[in-house]
Amino acid sequence: MWQSYHSVASLAEALDRLAALGPQARIVAGATDLIIELERGVRRGVTDVIDITRVPDLTKITLGEDGWIHLGPLVTHNHCVDSKLIVERALPLAQACWQVGAPQIRNRGTVAGNLITASPANDTITPLMALEAVVTLASVRGERQVALRDFYTGVRTTVMAADELLVDIAFPALKLNEHGMFIKLALRRSQAISVVNAAVIVDFDHTNGAPLAEQPIARARIALGSVAPTIVRAPEAEAYMAGRCLTPELMAEAAALAARPAQPIDDVRGPADYRLEMVRVTTRRALRSIAAGQARGWLPERPVMLWGPNGGRPAPPLPAAVTHCAGELIVTRINGRQYALRGANEKTLLRLLREDALLTGTKEGCAEGECGACTVFLDRAAVMACMVPAPRAHGAEILTVEGLAGLGQLHPLQQAFVEEGAVQCGYCTPGFLMSGAKLLEERAQPTTREVQQALTGNLCRCTGYYRILSAFEKVKPAAR
Repeated sequence: MWQSYHSVASLAEALDRLAALGPQARIVAGATDLIIELERGVRRGVTDVIDITRVPDLTKITLGEDGWIHLGPLVTHNHCVDSKLIVERALPLAQACWQVGAPQIRNRGTVAGNLITASPANDTITPLMALEAVVTLASVRGERQVALRDFYTGVRTTVMAADELLVDIAFPALKLNEHGMFIKLALRRSQAISVVNAAVIVDFDHTNGAPLAEQPIARARIALGSVAPTIVRAPEAEAYMAGRCLTPELMAEAAALAARPAQPIDDVRGPADYRLEMVRVTTRRALRSIAAGQARGWLPERPVMLWGPNGGRPAPPLPAAVTHCAGELIVTRINGRQYALRGANEKTLLRLLREDALLTGTKEGCAEGECGACTVFLDRAAVMACMVPAPRAHGAEILTVEGLAGLGQLHPLQQAFVEEGAVQCGYCTPGFLMSGAKLLEERAQPTTREVQQALTGNLCRCTGYYRILSAFEKVKPAAR
């Protein structure tokens, strides 16, 4: 997929290598989009990958004295979901992040990467467009700021130069009188690309102390995703709402106006006419929820992260930059044992584990982050090994299903799977066990809903999941 993999120890090193290598280089953080693009030939001519995941201090979410929230380039979707600041002061972004992929993907995928991929169906672009975000692009030539509305030039294209790196995402934190919501319509509840998504933010004039539905609107912002070549705003609907109250009549008219800038296409996820109607429906639902004071919607109070006691901490930094070319050793610890593997530079972590470490318990199902059969722990967080470049294992700590059991004793969840008959063909079982074990590290007595959240990234084609859920019920006392 690439010829050279550069793991850098500082942003300055990353910028220097970008400048030296030019268009043949790409920055990688989560790699959940880039790996698929390279394998499918979407990104041609890429010979060098520059990994910034070991650079310190890039996972910070901060609130500046000017009232602006800042996201570092390694802030993942789960970091946003877990952030009290984001939930309280940028709720639509937290809701969008919660609906990206599955927990294993959210542990790797970054918000910055989602913006740069530039798909009109990417979920986090829509709320950040409504929040009127600004991105900072850095190169050896200096830094420049670009409003997100000016960042995109078309489908999967941006104004970024080949030598630039996105180093900051910033937007004004929502004030007490500003209320927002993100709604996503997809073909299933998780692991699905948007058919339509919408972010709505309403700035109320808090002068009369009345319920939200009875307060005049000072300003409204509506952004729409998956209905045009880029994320679009709905200026007519926004202007119509100013000075009015959220009456049923206003919500219906504003929702109808919101559909005007949409230019949807027919594709495998839905016809254009359906998308147009769903713009109206999703916008109206968001306005209704905001008016009722129920904008948080279905975002859990304690979301499942699958990072266990790690708490989302960044990966340990590298003492110095490392470049992996053909034949370079990848030195890593797997299941507590040191490995020095040669010839895996151009592979994924999944292939390294199976072909080079000969640990075949980790299964390949989809090879694109959909099925969860390849779930492992990377630096203590659950990830999908098919979505991780093999050189990222250098200097890392990895746990596979072979290392899940203790000395001569099954993990309690493994034992419960045996006793409850929670397997049929067994192909998906290692992934379920890894996700489940990490959940039980995170909370010893998970509710059924939390178990379901933990397993949204794991598919089984044989069962109805009932025995799998029964195994979790059985293991709860043992996990205390």
